[in-house]
Amino acid sequence: MSEHDANARFVRETIVEPTAIARARIHAVELGAAPISAAVGAQYAVLAATVGARSIIEIGTGAGVSGLWLLRGAPQAVLTTIDNEPEHLAAARQAFADAKVPSAKTRLITGRAADVLPRMNEASYDIVLVDADEESVIEYVEHGLRLARTGGLVLVPRVLSGGRVADPVQRDAVTAAHRSLIQETQESPAVLAALSATGEGLLQLARISA
Repeated sequence: MSEHDANARFVRETIVEPTAIARARIHAVELGAAPISAAVGAQYAVLAATVGARSIIEIGTGAGVSGLWLLRGAPQAVLTTIDNEPEHLAAARQAFADAKVPSAKTRLITGRAADVLPRMNEASYDIVLVDADEESVIEYVEHGLRLARTGGLVLVPRVLSGGRVADPVQRDAVTAAHRSLIQETQESPAVLAALSATGEGLLQLARISA
């Protein structure tokens, strides 16, 4: 086993996932909603706590796993979450209730993100999480940077595409979009960018100018 594989296994085995989130993960798998790993979720919680998030918007609800991790780090925050699958939103609503998240702390919106995001107020969110429609990731990140306040974060999980981004032979549309997103944000004067290899990758963008 390589050092990288050993480290990845150690991280997977070390993270303790709260019971309510573990339960939501089971439901997500049953729905085919592909939840983020516990290691990435723990990073969400730390980042949410660090920025003292009070307003979070999530593109792609799944079954509530990501939302619960974000609210674990920022229980004072209001989470707005968008998904075009009513079944996913119903599972997330139940997951939030099971975790005893007050109903006033969550706002669930059914619809296509491309239709909903233009109506959201710009520079109004401490964290924007982009985890839906990978072929539209660049468009959603552009919306995210508009919605994030200065000093706010845009988070993009799964950005390494299961190792495909690092493989120059891989040229499918999603991999190319992730590769372009990483390169462009590294060079952008509007953001500070950091890339974590945890899970399938987590791109972290801090908006530093309009």
